[in-house]
Amino acid sequence: MKIWNFSEVKMRREKLATVFLLLVVAFLAISCDPASKQSAEIAATVNGKPIKMEEVERLVKAQLRGEEKKLSELELAQVRLQALDALIQREVMFQRAQKENLVPGEDEVTAELNKRKTESGLSQEEFEKRLKEADETETSLRESVKKELAIQKLNDKVTGRIESPKDSEIQKFFEGNRELFKAKRGAQLGVIVIDPQKNSEQDTTTNLIEAQQKAKEIGERLLRGADFATVAQESSEDPQTALRRGDWRYFTEDELKQTFGDQVADYIMNKMKVGDIIPQTIPFEGKLLIIKLQFRRDKDEDQTLETPGVRQQIADLLVNARKQLLLQAYMAIAMDEARIENFLAKKVVESPNELSGARPIDVSSPSPTPTKSPVMSNSNASAEVNKAQKNSDVADQRGISANRSSGQK
Repeated sequence: MKIWNFSEVKMRREKLATVFLLLVVAFLAISCDPASKQSAEIAATVNGKPIKMEEVERLVKAQLRGEEKKLSELELAQVRLQALDALIQREVMFQRAQKENLVPGEDEVTAELNKRKTESGLSQEEFEKRLKEADETETSLRESVKKELAIQKLNDKVTGRIESPKDSEIQKFFEGNRELFKAKRGAQLGVIVIDPQKNSEQDTTTNLIEAQQKAKEIGERLLRGADFATVAQESSEDPQTALRRGDWRYFTEDELKQTFGDQVADYIMNKMKVGDIIPQTIPFEGKLLIIKLQFRRDKDEDQTLETPGVRQQIADLLVNARKQLLLQAYMAIAMDEARIENFLAKKVVESPNELSGARPIDVSSPSPTPTKSPVMSNSNASAEVNKAQKNSDVADQRGISANRSSGQK
């Protein structure tokens, strides 16, 4: 089993946390005659419950993000089969959750939906606009949220029997993976984000001139002694870091160089004092950043089991690995017991020299511009997305909204 370091595990979990499968435009090619249209729309059934081709197309479009023109028909067919496999697994798990009476009530779905709206930073008007752009309705969105919550409850029930690892197991893991416990020289940064584009309800600037003026005003407040965390909470235009009062993440020295360049990295690591603020805004992914040095590690440090947080990190990693294994086994049993008919796969088998069965997305027409999801999921995504994720060009791991503090203080 491949063991990842803890920051990678966190990033992978967050990456999965930002995926919301069915919030893109379905753009189906209408290529069949009326008599065969109804059967062509059914991609598969799970215990008699149909999965429509439009669901497959939505997921494929979400994964490819407008890049389908770069793929051959064969590659598109492969992506489509993988997407359908993911949807079949989701339906199998949802039906299991139904049998366990784990489907959430309408009040719970409403509460979760409202929570995600708030965390997305979108106004109601912007939210409704994104829904319309994605050719979604509130009803279909609620259904997606309901299924996700139900599957998460099922996952929690299945993995609830896993016990915390023994001290001897933690010790054994530590001894066998000492290279993972070297704290690299680097810095924990705080940030205030000014976004020239109005991408959330918190954005008060709509162009570069307004953004520069706001940055200047914030800088003057900080020079007069205003508390950085308070200003970040009030004025940062990135919802996630604003909620954390400006706390961003820990960067190793190499990451600082890769992210901001050698000059900024050198300034942070060798010229700033803890508590200092860089005296000018730093451009980053189309945004302006006001950066504070919250903590700096001046040399690599070997950690021990007595280092704060290390023992708990190992325990969490071992528990999560066992959960993943258990869910994989549970999924295998559930899939084996389900009655599945994969019509899309059958068409490929019946016509191995043609790809008409797994028809490609209509790339003769311009692809719609990818839109942001109206609501970002904040719960652990269910296991069925893993295969489809292999074909996804997911957002850059260094993105402001996607990052959390790495806890390497």
